[in-house]
Amino acid sequence: MSSKGVSKKLQAWIDARKRHRLSDAHVQMARELSLDPMKLGKIDNHRQEPWKAPLPQFIETCYMKRFGKARPDVVMSVETRFRLEEAKKAARRAAKRSAQNAHSESATVSPQEEADDPAR
Repeated sequence: MSSKGVSKKLQAWIDARKRHRLSDAHVQMARELSLDPMKLGKIDNHRQEPWKAPLPQFIETCYMKRFGKARPDVVMSVETRFRLEEAKKAARRAAKRSAQNAHSESATVSPQEEADDPAR
């Protein structure tokens, strides 16, 4: 599911979600725990190594130990998070562009104002 415009980091999480059959909540918890999506296969090896917990259960246990709660307060999919970040960036760019335009308009002096002001 190679989404157009999604960064390689986020694409790795999308692929890991499919490969390891994780929910959006598990992906978000793993991201907050700073787990590497490329190394989840080492952790998700509970069939060959029976002492290991299944990956979703392992993520939940680690999340509970670190944050003291079972799940994140707000669960968002990787795609939704990407869309929100892109909208935020676009708004920031527009605000910056409008501020630059306002600054450049106030900085330019018309020839009439220049003639009226002898100090210049």
